[in-house]
Amino acid sequence: MHERLDAQTAAADAGVGIGFADLGLGDNLVRQLATLGASEPFPIQAATIPQVIAGRDVLGRGRTGSGKTIAFGAPLVERLLRLHHERHPEGAKGRSMGRSPRALILAPTRELAQQIDRTVQPLARSVGLFTISIVGGVPYQRQLTGLHRGVDIVIGTPGRIQDLVDKRELDLSQIAISVLDEADHMCDLGFLEPVQDILRLTPGGSQRLLFSATLDRAVESLVAEFLEDPSVHEVADEDQASSTIHHRVLVIDPHTKRDTLTELVGGAERAIVFSRTRVFAEDVAMTLDDAGIPAVSMHGDLNQAKRNRSLAALTRGQVRALVATDVAARGIHVDDVELIVQADMPDDHKTYLHRAGRTGRAGAQGVVVTIIAPGRRRRMTELLEHAGIEAEWEDRSTPRPPRTRPRY
Repeated sequence: MHERLDAQTAAADAGVGIGFADLGLGDNLVRQLATLGASEPFPIQAATIPQVIAGRDVLGRGRTGSGKTIAFGAPLVERLLRLHHERHPEGAKGRSMGRSPRALILAPTRELAQQIDRTVQPLARSVGLFTISIVGGVPYQRQLTGLHRGVDIVIGTPGRIQDLVDKRELDLSQIAISVLDEADHMCDLGFLEPVQDILRLTPGGSQRLLFSATLDRAVESLVAEFLEDPSVHEVADEDQASSTIHHRVLVIDPHTKRDTLTELVGGAERAIVFSRTRVFAEDVAMTLDDAGIPAVSMHGDLNQAKRNRSLAALTRGQVRALVATDVAARGIHVDDVELIVQADMPDDHKTYLHRAGRTGRAGAQGVVVTIIAPGRRRRMTELLEHAGIEAEWEDRSTPRPPRTRPRY
């Protein structure tokens, strides 16, 4: 895709020596970014922020943790502010109750949508704009009240967005900028048609931005239909293999898995353990708790409030481990997660990369340990090759006794 669209590659040191103001962001946004801990732009931000402000459609790829949210969130706010001043040069006139939103950000999961909102909201507020998070698992009335008051930026998941559009509670006719974050994952989850339906309700010719950690054939139809002459960017040397993440594979006997997990997590201050199923996630969390390692579980069967509490417990240091299904593989940002343990091997290389992306963020050090049974060696080798990962292997399994011919 990048070859056909003539991608511009941003060097890993792009942005060094320049500030956000140099990219075109206003003083209020620059100050707010500093408050959020962003003192200078990451490569993907340096590459794309000027393009977004200029009104270009943008297709961007950078690994999880490379700063994509600020890469689209900060210039989106700046662009909205400039469009507003063009329409209302006299000032704030026109920001009435019940106004229709001017920007839409779509994300595949509730957690990612809420994570985006936590970053974009303070940026928007710094210039007098307002955001709302529209996701499932949250009471309708709270979201309806927010929409009726009037918002500028809607951030949500395709299901709930489409639901409120169908109920005529959400008007997309004034959208000037649409963002698709992790578009490949939306396609993997079966959201391709809902996303297409939603974008077709936004004005033709409006600005569209698509950001993702991976870009493959699944998103080509979205790019072809909705992005016009996009500015295409990817960040060199931002893949997992060349990052600050150390990858390990432990081959163990299945009956030793719980002891191995306890040993691994017990040596970390903050860890996330990935499980394939809800039942095993809860079992591992209890096992760790029983071993004196405070842990909570997180999975799709929990309502949003409970999922948020589990994440907050890890963020605040109330527990040392979060045991989660792949509901946490994208959109979960917790500072200083030093260890990722894959208690169950992921189904594909993209899931591996996104799980691994919960550590080693923004250049920090991290370790990813994948636990497998002896019979999964070949499949694990193939998965690592597809992901472009070089891992350290350790075999702790019991050697099989040599086969002998029976005597007759």
